[in-house]
Formats: sequence, C-alpha cells, structure tokens
Amino acid sequence: MAQKAKKLESYVWSGKDRRGNKAKGELSGVSLALIKAQLRKQGIAPDKVKKKSKPLFGGSKKITRFDVAMLTRQLATMMKAGVPLVQSFDIVADGLENRGLQELVMSVRNDIASGTSFAESLRKHPRQFDDLYCNLVDSGEKSGALEKMLDRIAIYLEKTEILKKKVKKAMTYPIAVVVVAIVVTAILLVKVVPQFESLFNGFGAELPVFTQMVVRLSEWMQTWWFVVLLGIVGVVVLFKESKLRSQKFSDIVDKYILKVPIVGEILDKSAVAKFGRVLSTTFAAGVPLVDALESVAGATGNAIYRDAIMRIRSDVSTGSQLQASMRAQGVFPVMAIQLTAIGEESGNLDGMLEKVAEHYEAVVNDMVDNLTALIEPMIMSVLGVLVGGLIIAMYLPIFQMGQVVG
Repeated sequence: MAQKAKKLESYVWSGKDRRGNKAKGELSGVSLALIKAQLRKQGIAPDKVKKKSKPLFGGSKKITRFDVAMLTRQLATMMKAGVPLVQSFDIVADGLENRGLQELVMSVRNDIASGTSFAESLRKHPRQFDDLYCNLVDSGEKSGALEKMLDRIAIYLEKTEILKKKVKKAMTYPIAVVVVAIVVTAILLVKVVPQFESLFNGFGAELPVFTQMVVRLSEWMQTWWFVVLLGIVGVVVLFKESKLRSQKFSDIVDKYILKVPIVGEILDKSAVAKFGRVLSTTFAAGVPLVDALESVAGATGNAIYRDAIMRIRSDVSTGSQLQASMRAQGVFPVMAIQLTAIGEESGNLDGMLEKVAEHYEAVVNDMVDNLTALIEPMIMSVLGVLVGGLIIAMYLPIFQMGQVVG
C-alpha cells in the first residue's frame, strides 16, 4: 500500500542567529522536526516554532488551468536542465504562493518519491489533471522523453487556455451590453420617470401617446420589478442547470449557438483550432490516431464537432483516410482539410495539424479583437437609444406646452 502523502505546512519561527542576534521568519515543510533541523543547518537556534495560523476567510485560492500550465512549464524547463523530477517538485513548491497548488505539488512529489509513477500520481487528482494530461505524461514516461512531453503539454495548455480566454471575452461583451442596457433602463423607469409623472399630473392636458406608454411601463415596473428580477435570475439559473444536467439540451444549445452571427463563427473556428492543437499533441506523443481522436472529441467544447470527430474515429478505424472522413462530415473548413491531407501524404501529420491550430487560433484572435472594436460603439448606440428615448418621452409634453403657450 502506498504511503499517504504529507501536506506541506507553513511554520513561523523565532530564535537567535550565530551572532546571538534575535531573528524570526517563516518556512514551509512537512513536519515540525524537519523545520527545526532546517533552521539549525542555517545556523539558527530556534526558541519558538509553530504552525502559521490560517486566515478565517480566503483560504487557498482555486487552482486554475493556467496554474497547471505554469507548473508544467516549470517542470519541463527544470527537467531539460537535468534536474531530477523529485527535486524539480521541491524547487517549484518553494516558489509557489497559492497554498492549494503548493499542497498539490507536494502531494504528487511525495507519491513519486515513494515509488509511484508520475502518471499514476497525477491520476489521484482528476480535477486538476484530466485523462488527456495523464495519458500524455504516461506516454512520455514510457518512451523516456518525459521532458519533451512536458514541454508539449505546456504549449498545448497555454495555447488552449489563451484561446478559451479569447472566446469567453467574445461571449461576455454582448451579454455585458444587454445587462447594462437593462439595468440603466430599469433605473430610469423606476426612479426617474415617476418624478416627471407627478409634474405631468398638473398639466391637465392629454399626454402624447409615446409619453403615456413610458408612464404605463414605469408604473408596471414599480409594481412588478421584483418579479422581473426573479424571472431573469430564474431563467439564467434554469438555463445553466439544464445545460449541466441534460445532455440533449446542451447539444441543442451547442448546435444553435454556432448559427449566432459573429459569436457563432468565433466558436466554430475555436473548435477547429482545439481539434488541431489536441490531435497534434496526442499524435506526436505516439498515441494511435484512433485513440487520439477519442481524446480530441471531448476537448473541442462543442457537441457538433464532438459527434463529427467520433464519426471520423469510426471511419479511420475501418481504414479511411483522416482527411477524407473530415471532408465527409461537412463541418470542417476547406483549409483544415487540405492541410490535413498534405500532412497525411507527407508523413508529417502532427506538424500540419499544428499549423491548422496556429492558423485558426490567429483567426479567432483577430475576430475577437474586431468584435471588441465593434461592441464599444454598439454599447454607446444602444444606451443612447434607450436613455435618449426615455428623455424624449419625458420632455415631449413640456415642448408641446411651450408651443401652445407661444
């Protein structure tokens, strides 16, 4: 049975140095005895050593995919420099500020030190290291090229996370426009319009139709604003839960979101970029094409491409060419198919798939930048129409009264 991994703890200490001067500080280690031994090696005579108290709020920060990418990049760099794997983990752990990540690194390090393989140690932490990551590390260990494989994994993680961030940015902007427009309009209807309404009551004349519509809408909002708010929150929560719990609903959303102007095209090109990046990485690692395609299917982030790639996997397993099967699906761009065909004919499939990934990553990057530039004036236009419309509705009776008096 494998020895249970010990957690890295922070200790605060105070004591005297070699000259007899008072000193204090903080060290990380797995036990109090080891901390004291480490202090003595540094010439410190410890008077008091105790565990650092944990904050009541805040605790460990969440471990993100960028954290995992950074960890992989550091390990690859140190292994290339000839530093042993266990020692590499020690060096990485010392430089980490994220408590949760530090504990994760030491847990994996202790497992490896006790004789467990790197891949098996990672499989104990599925939330941070998925099957694709573990399988690639396993391939690197078995082939004796772990440092090269870690470098490839780091590139794959860095590129996919940057791409994901770009796509999220593209999705967030339109939502932000809608949210800002709704909030500003609601505030005007609930807080500003009623002030004008009391003024209009003293006119004794019939209000313009546009103004009447706005006043009625304001009265309705004042009465039912909490229902509207609960309804919006309910729809958002219901949508998220349905997408998580129902595969069928999630697939329908994936299908129709690709048809949304601009955003749909960004998601489409993003899926192609992920296809090229993941398949290039796995195939270059020596994973058979049929097995690699299975890993790629779940990594594209869209049900249309997932189903298409699973059909490609079925075709390839019966002897079909990859590019021919891609063409038959009707979802892959012509350039992606042509580059794949060149890669198959030249025997450099992983290299050409990497070019597919780089090309479509650049396309997504340009599209997101263009969308950002387009959205900024759109926000001003939408807010201008809404706010301007409400202001015109409020001042229209005053203008008409002025004309009558004149």
